[in-house]
Amino acid sequence: MENILELYQKPYNSRRPLVCFDEKSMQLLAHITEPLILKLGQAARQDYEYKRNGTRNLFLFVEPKVGARHVLVTNRRTKRDFAFVMRYLVDLIHPEAECIDVVMDNLNTHHYHSLVEFFGKKEADRIWSRLEIHYTPEHASWLNMAEIELSILSKQCLSRRIPNEWTLITELVAWEQARNEKKA
Repeated sequence: MENILELYQKPYNSRRPLVCFDEKSMQLLAHITEPLILKLGQAARQDYEYKRNGTRNLFLFVEPKVGARHVLVTNRRTKRDFAFVMRYLVDLIHPEAECIDVVMDNLNTHHYHSLVEFFGKKEADRIWSRLEIHYTPEHASWLNMAEIELSILSKQCLSRRIPNEWTLITELVAWEQARNEKKA
């Protein structure tokens, strides 16, 4: 725990950025009947029935020292998905960084072997060598600022029925852009 707290206290270094990483599953739910139009002083009115349109997984990168975040949407949460988002972090979000400090939980897919399985040893070594992983202690995921940001995302953007992936991505892009502009 102290390791992560010390990491948060270090000044920002663009050659070694701090990125917090977490994920969340999201159900896609569509209305069966259209909700009633809101009137002044009335709460939203919608039917309790809905149509389930599957799930999507949200991978979230948060850089608390610069007030930036980035959300990726995948169909599932697998070792393959983890491997690809780590490559995305290294090659597209921070291609200039010498090393990236990554704070994340110790989920069964969050390890070096996920990268080896899908990219081979040489590419896995290239990606993993650019990452310094800091796992949150068991029962202390609250230390990961991405977990806090997922809670904010849920309240500000996902607290309603979202019927399909297109709507989900559109809403996430708008939320991400607004939060990043504020450097929240």
